[in-house]
Amino acid sequence: MATTSLWHIKGRLSDLIDYVENPEKTVPKGTEDFFNVFDYVRREDKTKDQYVTAINCIEEIALQQMILTKQQYGKTDGYIAWHGYQSFQIGEVAPEIAHEIGVKLAREMWGDRFQIVVTTHLDKDHIHNHFAFNSVSFKDGGKYNYSKKELQRLRDCSDDLCREYELSIIEKPRKAPSRPVWLDEKSGKPTRYNVYREDIREALSHSNSISDMERFLIRLGYETDFSGKHWKIKLPQYKNYTRIDTLNNEWTPEGLEKELGRSKDQNSIIAKVTFSSNIPHRVRTYYQPFTQPKNIHNLYVYYCYMLGYYPRNEYFKPKSPFLKESLRQLDTYSSYVNYMSKHGIETMDDLLTDRAQLENSRDQLIDERRRLQNKIRRASPEDKEILRAEKAEITGKITSIRKHLKINYGIEEHSNKIQTTMDYVVANEAKAQGKVIDKSLKIYDESQIKKREDRDYER
Repeated sequence: MATTSLWHIKGRLSDLIDYVENPEKTVPKGTEDFFNVFDYVRREDKTKDQYVTAINCIEEIALQQMILTKQQYGKTDGYIAWHGYQSFQIGEVAPEIAHEIGVKLAREMWGDRFQIVVTTHLDKDHIHNHFAFNSVSFKDGGKYNYSKKELQRLRDCSDDLCREYELSIIEKPRKAPSRPVWLDEKSGKPTRYNVYREDIREALSHSNSISDMERFLIRLGYETDFSGKHWKIKLPQYKNYTRIDTLNNEWTPEGLEKELGRSKDQNSIIAKVTFSSNIPHRVRTYYQPFTQPKNIHNLYVYYCYMLGYYPRNEYFKPKSPFLKESLRQLDTYSSYVNYMSKHGIETMDDLLTDRAQLENSRDQLIDERRRLQNKIRRASPEDKEILRAEKAEITGKITSIRKHLKINYGIEEHSNKIQTTMDYVVANEAKAQGKVIDKSLKIYDESQIKKREDRDYER
């Protein structure tokens, strides 16, 4: 069974040339991915210097040849390379066979038009191939045209080769998470699926029947579907259910029943959702359920308390699955709070005013840099050095403004998510307490609803 993936490498060709000409230079910021590919695939501790194959280029000077191809056809912009992998099931294939398959796959996919480096790595439990290939064709100068169809062709070619070598394949593939999410899951960070796993484990440990387990998850806020061959759960903010047996292949209906059988001698426990007791009274008013936030700075402060980030001298981990996933972004939220505090931003109007000022400053600097570039073309060699230094300084200012703009837009996007998340938390707690949220988004006790309905009936 082999899995495959493919992604682009960003960067500037000028940075690539500078680095190749002077390997002692620091890797340029923003191009680390590209250099990591070629440094990583050539590391002896990964390959034992045995499983490296260059296609349409010479291994030792592959980078230089790729640069020449780009320059020959004048294709120096856009993506500078592509990086892919092919990963085999643990213990299923020998290194030399894996490398042979990887080389065949690379030749079939890109060998007629592109320069490629193929390596096989043995540093993990699973043997895997890496492919790094030029974004520009040495044959006709065309750029690699990536598409979903092309990614499917990669999978199909890999499966065909696995069948040829009598290896297993994935019969019913499912959509994999994005690479950042996959890396976070691998490192144990609270992604959506890791949160699901944690809560299911807790439900299993506190239940001695399937119905008890389902009630436990519902109390936490999950929507469940324990019917058919594949039981599913989801949180209401997500559109699609997640099959429990994809979170852990042992969590089939039969597997869950078997695991619960070990807990028959203990009493089931209803899930409890607790919140930090260290939130100051004034901060508790910073969030108003089901209303557009007026003070987004205060909303972020409140949320940092809910996540246990504030106060600093207290430790609290949120119990609600609605909040757990946000722990991945604590650093982001704290940076947003610091930015708003530093720039005096409290309301959405303040945020939009800050954005307009940043965009205006950026546009002015871009115009100034464009004028400088025109001067550089006409200047003497001595003056060019001075003008280039001025241009570099302006570029630094533009980069700084763009970072601030990214934060500014992020604050708006995440403030909406925070409000929505907290609304889900409040709605779930109201439901657990036997309360109902009516069409005007006000919360009532069920007894109040019944009394009101009786009065309306009597009239």
